[in-house]
Amino acid sequence: MAMALARANDPEVLAEGESEVEDDDGSLGECNQYVSFQVGAEVFAFPMNTVLEIIRLPETVAVPLTPKALLGLANLRGSVLPILDLRQMLDLPTREYNDASRVIVTDLGAPVGLVVDKVARVMQVEADAIDLNEQMQQNIGADLLAGVIKGDSGDALIQLLNVAQLIEQEFSAVLALAESDESEREAAIAVAREAEEETDQLVSFTLEDQEYAFNLLEVEEIVRLPEQISSVPRSDSHVVGLMDLRGRLLPLVSLRCLLAFAEAESSNDESRILVISLKNAQGKKASVGLVVDDVKEVLRVEKSLQDAMPTLLNDESEGAEISSICRLDGGKRLVSVLRAESLFALPSVQAAIEESAGDEAEETLENEEEAVLENDDDIAQLVVFLLGKQEYGVTIDDIQEITRVPETLDKVPKTAAAIEGMVNLRGTVLPVLDMRSRFEMAKMERSERQRIIVFSLKGSRTGFIVDSVAEVLRLPRSQIETAPPLSEDQARIVGRVINLKKEQRMIQVLSAAELLSDEEIELC
Repeated sequence: MAMALARANDPEVLAEGESEVEDDDGSLGECNQYVSFQVGAEVFAFPMNTVLEIIRLPETVAVPLTPKALLGLANLRGSVLPILDLRQMLDLPTREYNDASRVIVTDLGAPVGLVVDKVARVMQVEADAIDLNEQMQQNIGADLLAGVIKGDSGDALIQLLNVAQLIEQEFSAVLALAESDESEREAAIAVAREAEEETDQLVSFTLEDQEYAFNLLEVEEIVRLPEQISSVPRSDSHVVGLMDLRGRLLPLVSLRCLLAFAEAESSNDESRILVISLKNAQGKKASVGLVVDDVKEVLRVEKSLQDAMPTLLNDESEGAEISSICRLDGGKRLVSVLRAESLFALPSVQAAIEESAGDEAEETLENEEEAVLENDDDIAQLVVFLLGKQEYGVTIDDIQEITRVPETLDKVPKTAAAIEGMVNLRGTVLPVLDMRSRFEMAKMERSERQRIIVFSLKGSRTGFIVDSVAEVLRLPRSQIETAPPLSEDQARIVGRVINLKKEQRMIQVLSAAELLSDEEIELC
């Protein structure tokens, strides 16, 4: 308990939220210490040995499909902390938070933060001052009380909350969750992987209103064009500059210039960087960022729809960068698949890569990082998308493709209300749902930035509309951790989280196979 109080007043904690807890007499007993606080007009208390620390209200990330009492998840010095509103848990009227609002972080096997109106003090309570009368009439259910602290005559009673009981009542469905059966999921994955052997996944993008693509296996990630780009003196006109990508220098090359297109007047919000990584002649991993006008879709294209580049064009002087042509929409849409190896062989790209190599110390650090990431089994690739300001991710293996939202969605009579409509996707009727509706969020008006992410859910292809697709993120699987279970639906659908501490980002990871129940899939 002395340690708990020390943590509440630790300078590191105060940097995030100053504690206002004061001891009655300055003494620290071995037991019967309580921290008291206000919620509305009532005064409550927790045993001090259950309190880890007391902080100011942090920024939180909202979690869909959870009880209203959950404000969201917060990053507390690298750990994911669920934040609950005690007012809502006690069915008291809501009010705006203010400078007095505090979060009491309690230990219930895992840390949980409870928002209170104001923390009062830490007090020493004698055992005979606690009334355990089960017949007492209070403002909350007696089953949520461990007792009351009686003061002097006329003083208000301090109610001792049974924190574990309170949270169990609010999140009973979570605490009753049994381990999920993985057999059906594994069978569905096996079927999907069988089909994948006959297809290629391509990242398509546009240049001068023409559509090109790279094989997804060659794309390490997709990132936005940064505000700060360091210019490289005496470099080729193809070289845009250097950017910092999570601690390593990445050379940026204009794909427009490489393919002999006129350079765009200026970049826009749609401009993206495709990070392409291959091994050089020495067997070392080398990366370059290719700047494109925008990333259009992630396509899953059958090999039978891919034609080799005509021999007349595919020689050393012209067309060597294009490996194949995809015939989509019955031949009305042609997508040129670029060969990353040919682009890497260009002198201007090699020069840009050498420029970013840095000194020997930096190169050693990069080699160590490469060694950690060498095993592909330890690396996860996720497509990150937005709903409002919240970031969500789904592993690239779960995605069939990503496509634009058509101007009109055909509404089919007598279909489930959740279905926004149907689209004809290359001869296949695709049911489309709104991810906002699935997460019980307000719908938004259609926009150019919206995309349809197509999943294969137990053999049934289904599309979900998202606000926008932000990037393809590549990171070690060890950075994906289990999120605190906060509701049955949340634990099943968004039960994992990526906590990027340095970037102060928290990305909730979806389990695509759990987005719809078996009954909902049948309705689709």
